[in-house]
Amino acid sequence: MVLVYRYRVKSLNGLLNQQAGKVNFVWNYCNDRQKDALRFCRPWLTGFDLNKLTAGSSKELELHSGTINAVCEQFARSRAQHHRPYLRYRGCKSLGWVPLKGRDLHRAGDAFRFAGNTFRVFYSRALPEGKIKDGTCFAQDSRGNWFLNIVIELAELPARPLVHGVGIDLGLKDLAVLSNEERIAAPGFYRKAEMALAAAQRAHKKRRIRAIHARTARQRMDMLHNRSAELARAFDHIAVGNINASGLAQTSLAKSVLDAGWSTFRKMLAYKALRHGARYVEVDERFTTQTCSNCGALPDSRPKGIAGLGIREWTCSDCDQVHDRDVNAAINILRRGRATLEAGIPILSEVMGRTSNEGSIPTVRCRHWQ
Repeated sequence: MVLVYRYRVKSLNGLLNQQAGKVNFVWNYCNDRQKDALRFCRPWLTGFDLNKLTAGSSKELELHSGTINAVCEQFARSRAQHHRPYLRYRGCKSLGWVPLKGRDLHRAGDAFRFAGNTFRVFYSRALPEGKIKDGTCFAQDSRGNWFLNIVIELAELPARPLVHGVGIDLGLKDLAVLSNEERIAAPGFYRKAEMALAAAQRAHKKRRIRAIHARTARQRMDMLHNRSAELARAFDHIAVGNINASGLAQTSLAKSVLDAGWSTFRKMLAYKALRHGARYVEVDERFTTQTCSNCGALPDSRPKGIAGLGIREWTCSDCDQVHDRDVNAAINILRRGRATLEAGIPILSEVMGRTSNEGSIPTVRCRHWQ
């Protein structure tokens, strides 16, 4: 299992700012060489080719050789990933980024050593024993703070027996309604900060605007981390409806959808379920609201279409069972998820963008909470 632990750096920020500028120089050099290859109809440069072109430049640039190699390899990967002949140049407006090889970062108590320098961090959580892998980097946020992102490989926990399961219906008024009738309220952190944000925008206070956005994002992430960790510890298998968050974010519900953080919540549930030996599956949620969870029928009394969105409780005309709209959907989602697990369908192929197996899972770039 591969996880990313994130620590805020509290020393040598000036050194990181200098190195970020040199990293941008290496990136732009790679971009220039790629354009030369296009101009003269030569084969596109791979990460290995770029490493050969930049060999011996470490001393002149005063930049660690592992960092230079990591920049070249990342340039080649990004170009292939985006299917573009060349990429954008990095300049003074780009957020700072200093990649490094996993073998070059060493632990020093609550600090870390890299390239002969000791970087003290806010050691908010213990880093477990494991192999530090490539992809580790220093990264800067929009407020100028530096963070150390450590990619570490951990041993997988054995899967727990499928005893206690839960279905989750995502929403806006309630972030999630569980099949056991519990509800997780949507705090609406952005909505609460709108008035202060509007006042700062009218006054053109850019630093205040960035601070409000950062605080809102931290509050949302903290809440999602806590709720997802509780669910991953409490249940052996978790089923979630595959609601189209990106599609709804293009409608008039955009603010509420983005404030809820559905996609982030599902990603957290996916990797934390694996972290705790649980199973996670996303299922098709079509007709989960209209299907009776008691008899399995699609009765005539079910809520239909846009006109039925305001109906929060309905009675099945076939079996006379009274349903709460969201709880009924969560129960149906749980049943579909259980059927998916019993059929042995790969459960992470649509969640992380690629299929995982028992020996390999996708890297999850999320803050880790136990």
